[in-house]
Amino acid sequence: MQSVAQDIRHGVELGDGLPLSQRIRCRLLSAGARFHANDNIAGYLREGELELLQKEVADKLQGVLRSLVIDVDNDHNTHETAQRVAKMFVREVFAGRYDAAPAVTEFPNVERLNELMIVGPLRVRSACSHHLCPVMGRVWVGVMPNENSNLIGLSKYGRLINWIMTRPQIQEEAVKQIADLLEERIQPDGLAVVLEADHFCMHWRGTKDDDAKMVNSVMRGSFLRDPALRREFLDLLPGRN
Repeated sequence: MQSVAQDIRHGVELGDGLPLSQRIRCRLLSAGARFHANDNIAGYLREGELELLQKEVADKLQGVLRSLVIDVDNDHNTHETAQRVAKMFVREVFAGRYDAAPAVTEFPNVERLNELMIVGPLRVRSACSHHLCPVMGRVWVGVMPNENSNLIGLSKYGRLINWIMTRPQIQEEAVKQIADLLEERIQPDGLAVVLEADHFCMHWRGTKDDDAKMVNSVMRGSFLRDPALRREFLDLLPGRN
């Protein structure tokens, strides 16, 4: 008899006897799709499944609370904690894993703009994929538009970046994902992204260093080739210098 692992590798869904999360994993494995913590899997969810997945997560979290020797049956403060945390994970702080990409309206570059544009600081919130502790920060985007490409509205930068950040992340990968997505959407001559964040896996635990931050950047196209442009962008970052 084949094991569950073998069935999953062959992309066989086993029906109601298999937990929904396992069936979704089956689809991903069958398609050869990656499903790391910071990946989006919206394309492998079917209508109505997100609510069922949230219920499964709540059931598992209830077991975690019991394993922590918390009396969830009689403690009024934790009576619905599992349900609240499941909703928070699936619908809020990790929604970028389960929701499709936000719609982004483009408009033509009628004036053939090809000068430096800077967007930010935009507030970002995420969670470290190592400890699921909050990551809170700001991001700046520099764009050298291509005179023949379309433009997107200011608010759309925030929506796209939020879609990337509302997943368990490590900052070094998050900034690259942001750059990849924006470069794909707007196809500029140059793109620069700077991300500065506080990591509560350091503030709240570990070294408990309240002042430590991480700052990293990605430079593409003309920002990578032209040191003067890169310096201009970094010198003009609003709210950082």
